[in-house]
Formats: sequence, structure tokens, C-alpha cells
Amino acid sequence: MNRKVFQLLVDNTAGVLSRISGLFSRRGYNIESITAGVTADPRYTRITIVASGDDEILDQIEKQVAKLVDIRNIKVLEPKESVYRELCLIKLEVTAQNREGIIALSNVFRANIVDVSAGSMIIELTGNQSKIEAFLGLLDGYTIMELARTGITGLSRGEEKVVWLND
Repeated sequence: MNRKVFQLLVDNTAGVLSRISGLFSRRGYNIESITAGVTADPRYTRITIVASGDDEILDQIEKQVAKLVDIRNIKVLEPKESVYRELCLIKLEVTAQNREGIIALSNVFRANIVDVSAGSMIIELTGNQSKIEAFLGLLDGYTIMELARTGITGLSRGEEKVVWLND
């Protein structure tokens, strides 16, 4: 199975995310992650979708999504030509004995500790998926109480592939 990261610029209208995800659902395509947020121009939303399948399915996804009414631009973010990031929030059970170890590990990964209580700690980590997976792998001896991941968001490197929408 291959995977592609699609970046969509869409009209910022009600139901646009539902229409896009509905297309995936109707066709039986798999979405590994989907993120959406308003761009610098509030008329548009940038949606990043990570999809998996064979090359034929991934090509079909690109063609089908491009046909949707609200889509202004679609491009594939190639790994070597793009920057991908993901946000992860991890709530760990902590004790007086393991608190310092968690803090030290967080510092190594440049993670932020965003909440501390007597029995728990929330760590915020931003980076590529391999960084997040590596951090989570090192938490093997700790109890993860809750975990939330945003999924990938990304931009192409440089200025050549910037899409300017003019109305």
C-alpha cells in the first residue's frame, strides 16, 4: 500500500469538509488523517488529507476530489519537496519517582509540558510522524492516560508551488 498527502484549497463554505469526506466514504477510499483550517484569506480553507491505497486508487482519489465544486486547487505534497508536521498531546500518569524522567525525555524531544497535576502531566509534541512515533516508543514504561493526534498538515517548500487564488 502506498500513501499520498493531498493538499486542497477549498472555498470556506458550510459543509465542504462533509462533501469531501463523503466522497471518500461513498467510494470506499481510506483516509489516514484529515486536517482543515482557514488560510490567510478567510474565504478559503486548506485541507490536508493523507490517503492510502495502490497507485490506481490514489490517482482516482485525486481526479475525483478535483471534480468537487468547492475545490479551488489540489496538489500532492511530495515528501522531499514538502514540510509535514503533526501535533500530539499526551497525558501521562506521573508519580514523584518518574516525573523527572518524563521531563528529561520531553526536553530531549523539545516537547512542551502544558499541564501538570499531582498525578498527571500533559505533553505537547510537534514534529514529523517519525519524531512522534519515536517519542511514543520511549514512553513504553509509562502509563499513557490519554492521547490525541491531529494528523498531518503540510506545505510545499519554496515559493515556486504557491497557489494564489484571485477572484
